[in-house]
Amino acid sequence: MEHVVNHSSTLADKVEKLTSQSPMLCYQCGKCSAGCPVRDHMDESPNQVVRYAQLGFDDAALKSSTIWLCAGCMTCSSRCPQNFDLAKFMDAMRQIALEEKVAIGEKDTAKFHDAFLNQIRKHGRAFEFGFVREYKLKTQNFLQDVDVAPEMFIKGKIGLFPHKVKDAEGIKKIFDKTE
Repeated sequence: MEHVVNHSSTLADKVEKLTSQSPMLCYQCGKCSAGCPVRDHMDESPNQVVRYAQLGFDDAALKSSTIWLCAGCMTCSSRCPQNFDLAKFMDAMRQIALEEKVAIGEKDTAKFHDAFLNQIRKHGRAFEFGFVREYKLKTQNFLQDVDVAPEMFIKGKIGLFPHKVKDAEGIKKIFDKTE
């Protein structure tokens, strides 16, 4: 008699499939969280989200604001003694959360990501003024950061027109293929 074992895919399995690295590599030293520049704004430390995935607490991991607040700066990944790419893990967690239609606790963060990617899709690279305009329209938070806008214009940090990109059509094709 043949025995068939059905293994339901765990969150850790899904992350490993997307990133080619197992969350089980993390032994919870905490160096990633200690060096994270946005840790103070997160509900859980980055290593705690990994721990949730390791233990099968999928809801806690996917509903954490941490996965949405991760800046992707790679500080965590560069500090890891296990060479675990935590930034890649966070990308995978966001992708899984979106695929599984998990309610995003950080609504403005998702709008931030959408506005940013829309600018890259349209212009081939980040267009700061277009991004800020789109983000403000999505969030209806028009006065947030208004005090820094004049200085950013004066210093040339925000241009009124998008930069020219050599292969903007190629970039649009990449977005089309991934959707």
